[in-house]
Amino acid sequence: MAYDEYLADRIRNQFRDLKHHFEEKKMMGGLCFMVDDKMCCGILIDKNTNDSLLMARVGLYFYEEALSKKGALTMDFTGRPMKGYVFVGSEGIDSEPELQFWIQKCLDFNPLVKTSIRKKK
Repeated sequence: MAYDEYLADRIRNQFRDLKHHFEEKKMMGGLCFMVDDKMCCGILIDKNTNDSLLMARVGLYFYEEALSKKGALTMDFTGRPMKGYVFVGSEGIDSEPELQFWIQKCLDFNPLVKTSIRKKK
């Protein structure tokens, strides 16, 4: 699992500052932050550039605007863009206010997502 531990600590601090309970899961080649049993955001290292990337789950409503923000890139794992998700490179999350902006966008979208956890019978 390749991810930037310093960026992970910064994200943990953002969740704590915003007083949001979160869990961490290693998945998708990096580290995902779960809120209410749903993926909220994540981090990984871009294999081509060796840059740290934030995976921001912002939803379809904010998707196009998100792509116009500094450092935002289309999230593409399979050869097709994943609508509602963007990667944010280091130039878009260098400062704490920039990182907080993206974390807040992810948290704003999180309540609109259905949980994928199946209840045990």
